[in-house]
Amino acid sequence: MDALSDVLRAVRLSGAVFFDVRAASPWAAATPPGRAIVGKMFPGSGHLISYHVLIAGDCWAGPPAAEPIAMAAGDIIVFPHGDPHMLSSSPGMRTEADRSMYRPPRDGQLPFALSVGTGTVESAHFVCGFLGCDARPFNPLLAALPPVIHVRDRGGALGPYVQAALAESRVPRIGGDGVLARLSELMFVSAVRQHLEGLPEHRTDWLAGLRDPFVGRVLNLMHADPARDWHLDGLARTVGMSRSVLAERFASFVGRPPMQYLAQWRMQVAASQLRSSGDSVASIAARVGYESEAAFSRSFKKIMGVSPGRWRSQERPVGPRGA
Repeated sequence: MDALSDVLRAVRLSGAVFFDVRAASPWAAATPPGRAIVGKMFPGSGHLISYHVLIAGDCWAGPPAAEPIAMAAGDIIVFPHGDPHMLSSSPGMRTEADRSMYRPPRDGQLPFALSVGTGTVESAHFVCGFLGCDARPFNPLLAALPPVIHVRDRGGALGPYVQAALAESRVPRIGGDGVLARLSELMFVSAVRQHLEGLPEHRTDWLAGLRDPFVGRVLNLMHADPARDWHLDGLARTVGMSRSVLAERFASFVGRPPMQYLAQWRMQVAASQLRSSGDSVASIAARVGYESEAAFSRSFKKIMGVSPGRWRSQERPVGPRGA
């Protein structure tokens, strides 16, 4: 498994709540801070990612205090950090967000269909999607993403995903929630991949490290087998670099030494398993490379501030997802 896929799996990316919005100018639509609504939309998730796909027409989008971004049909805009933001028919327009809308559907039917604006002629048609994920203890993807990602997807992969999601939602079918969730995830992943492919050559962060022939290979090796007894010397020999050069190159992209990154990633994998499974702490410790439960517990507490057992009791949802 490559590093990006592994991160997406381990941070429990999930989402199936979205809005099908038709707007008539003048209009404005606001999305509140993710931290204010994620608990209602995705119980058990600690972070909200918002995205909007413009199907037809044009509009402006962005955080209230930033320069608005002009969007045309086929564009997608993503807010990876859950920042509040606005979409509108003209730049500078403001409105208040209705937080009561951001919830799982009571009747199980998606999307929420909305009409906004005071005009009589439709000027924009867009889909607003939301994803829940884990930001803690360690989500290198989120840390590498900017506050806003704007992707121009003229004839690309995103359009068919949106159309498939809308078609799936119009006629309720068995398994529809799962299909919509996967489509929502695919739209986000596609946007991230297009963002990655468009990064400038001089960019240095975790995402850019994935495409570096040396750092990317080290990341993929560690993510493919985090429990292995990795050492800097062995990784350097595998990729054909000296120990010192690899350490410097890795840190320049990822922001920390390879072994520190591995330790933090092991804690992310362990935390995910503590949340989602009833397996013993000892078995989870073994799966992330620790020979003893005591050594794992010490490392976990050093990074997380609490013991594995306390983390599990604090973070595990008290009820079924979406209840």
